[in-house]
Amino acid sequence: MSRRCSWFASSVAVTGLVVLAAACSNTTGLPAAGITNVVDTTSLFALFGTPIATPSAYDLNGRLTGHPLVRTDQASAFDFAFNFDSLRRPVLLPTGAVGLGQSSGLQQASVPFDSIKVAPTGGYVLDRGLVVDSGAVVIVRSRPTGCLFGVTVFTYAKLVVVAIDTTVRRIDFRILVDQNCGYRGLEPGIPTQ
Repeated sequence: MSRRCSWFASSVAVTGLVVLAAACSNTTGLPAAGITNVVDTTSLFALFGTPIATPSAYDLNGRLTGHPLVRTDQASAFDFAFNFDSLRRPVLLPTGAVGLGQSSGLQQASVPFDSIKVAPTGGYVLDRGLVVDSGAVVIVRSRPTGCLFGVTVFTYAKLVVVAIDTTVRRIDFRILVDQNCGYRGLEPGIPTQ
């Protein structure tokens, strides 16, 4: 496997990181997946108008360490944040929308949460907020992530908005993150893709 992704890693200087991520997200030749995909339920509070001690952003890779919810005043490493826009609509914000570079992305799904089996490699919104409401399904692509075997890929997730509380400025959602390096499978259990 390392030969395959190393070859793509050497081509990254010529063609860019996106090619690396797309090429290495094909699981042919990757080590067997070992991290079980599970659906978690969690909440985030708006970036503005809530106590600073409340988490307002989510780090897809933080699930491995047990700290996926982050405060943006204490961590610049996260993949999306929650806020309300100027029209008071709830929005999820990729890193590019909060001035941290266009590295993570969001994509509104047109199918139910349980129907999404594999994350797409393209079509993500990188630079602006994605307006959501209860029931909205969103696919998330992380910022570039280093793997133990020396390549950089993206981590993928899907979430469904369970509720939005405009009074306390909170979003509740269910989320499944595939933290197996190079895999895009978005079903519970050990992924095969």
